[in-house]
Amino acid sequence: MFLLVVVTAQAQTDRQCIRQGNRLYHQKQWAQAEVEYRKALSKNAENPQALYNLGCALMMQQKDSAAIIQYQKAAQVETNKLRRSKANHNIGVICQNHRMYGDAIKAYQQSLRDNPSDDETRYNLALCKQQNKNQQQNQQNQDKNKDKNQDKQKQDQKQNENKDKNKEQQQQEQKDQMSKDNAEQLLNAAIQNEKATQQRMKKAMQQPQRRNVQKNW
Repeated sequence: MFLLVVVTAQAQTDRQCIRQGNRLYHQKQWAQAEVEYRKALSKNAENPQALYNLGCALMMQQKDSAAIIQYQKAAQVETNKLRRSKANHNIGVICQNHRMYGDAIKAYQQSLRDNPSDDETRYNLALCKQQNKNQQQNQQNQDKNKDKNQDKQKQDQKQNENKDKNKEQQQQEQKDQMSKDNAEQLLNAAIQNEKATQQRMKKAMQQPQRRNVQKNW
């Protein structure tokens, strides 16, 4: 919810441009109205009505950042509290639409200082405070979930490191066992060969020796 009140300029030198801009604005020709308001400002850069109206034309074109700048300028030079209140109200609306609740709250509060009887600004302020509270709670929940996820990732990483370490240890134990088994096999084979050799020698010693007998023909 926001107020868009296009104010007619009083300065004689700016009056024609602002009136033309107002006609275009009410015809919803906001880009053309913007041109006329800028013409008025080229004649008087501190004309508060031209600044405010330009902010409205920019806002209707969804040029929100540029609109805020013009509203801020208008609020700085405007001496009429009601018109200054409207400028700050519209700043609050833009910030609220962009979920910049802290800035919106400040703008609404400033608007109410100049016009305490503005119920629409008071409603927007109350709504904005609730939205700001919800945003902060959501951010806190996201931070908590982020911390939990980081802790879980660290635990998973540690578990994976332990698994890798255990796997390496098991592989090393298997290698050690294989080396031990191979050594035992080689030793057993050597013992068996030694036994076989001793048995062959023993058997050879037990057999009678034959003489070579030469026959006379």
